[in-house]
Amino acid sequence: MKGIWKYEALLPEIAVKHRITMGEGNTPLVSSKNIGALLGLDALYFKLESLNPTGSYKDRFAAVVLSALKSRGTSFFLATSSGNTGAALAAYGAAASIPCFLAVVDGAPASKLEQMGIYGARIFMVKNFGLTQSVTEELMKELKRLAMAHHTDIAISAYCYAPAGMSGVQTIAYEIAEELPDVHAVFVPAGGGGLTLAMIKGFQRWKKLHKVFKTPTVFCVQPQGNDTIAGALMDRQKTVKGLARCTSSISGLQVPNLLDANQILEAAKRAKVRGALVSDAEVYECQQQLAAMEGIYCEPAGAVALAGLKRAVQSGQIRKMDRVVCLVTGHGFKDVRGRLFPADNYIRFEHTAESINFIKKYI
Repeated sequence: MKGIWKYEALLPEIAVKHRITMGEGNTPLVSSKNIGALLGLDALYFKLESLNPTGSYKDRFAAVVLSALKSRGTSFFLATSSGNTGAALAAYGAAASIPCFLAVVDGAPASKLEQMGIYGARIFMVKNFGLTQSVTEELMKELKRLAMAHHTDIAISAYCYAPAGMSGVQTIAYEIAEELPDVHAVFVPAGGGGLTLAMIKGFQRWKKLHKVFKTPTVFCVQPQGNDTIAGALMDRQKTVKGLARCTSSISGLQVPNLLDANQILEAAKRAKVRGALVSDAEVYECQQQLAAMEGIYCEPAGAVALAGLKRAVQSGQIRKMDRVVCLVTGHGFKDVRGRLFPADNYIRFEHTAESINFIKKYI
């Protein structure tokens, strides 16, 4: 069986007949064509998680979650999402014929909502959910109570809620370790921290099976307006705290609550884990650079890792010869807000001659 089930020995034990896959995983690890040289790096790679079936790494999570639900004969399930998790769960739920009810973050991009909806998910939004700690905690508590009453699950892509499902996300680390065994550092965007923790756990598990493998440094990169983990790692703090309100505009990384933050700090005592904070403006700049210089169209959250790498290069934490991987977590169609390309790149002409003259100005 294809997909992440290539690593079935490292995933929850689920009978083959219940496994759901749509070809998730085995995403390309591509060498940088231009940005690496611009940063003075010899070996920069991008892991294109944006090329998963629904356009993000969350398909790996959904594949395990829906396979487990199918094995139990569950009639429906609940979930929360800012977009990508919801799209993945809705798609895999459709494939498994299990209805999905989704609570989405207030202000989630319309393009993500449309993707969830077309798969048939029932979607609802509560004011300030995912933006303020109090509302988020209240809704999560009620959803958990409802799930227990109906003997089903609430699927949330975090270890504190769904550790089995998150084991599917660890397959990213297995693929990187297999293809680039001498990787030095991996940069990971973080909201609640689940993806960061998946990389830490994934590399540690791979190390247990492959003694010669040297675990890379995992950089947890967060927008400054959602600093629940990275700042603590940078300052070597022993505790973290949630936010009254998230102020970052980067969709998918607006998580004011402490989900997997404490587990990351605990893991940092034994593993090589560092933090990086970046501005929203830096993220949008990296999004444009990835498209214009690498041909990689990602959503803003997918450019956060590159923004973190730039900070690490500037501070001397990454050297010229280090082999570095940036995770590109979601496709650009996920969050289309306004025009990213220069205005003069698109002009409508009345006559053919005018268009030819336009080309001649640039050649």
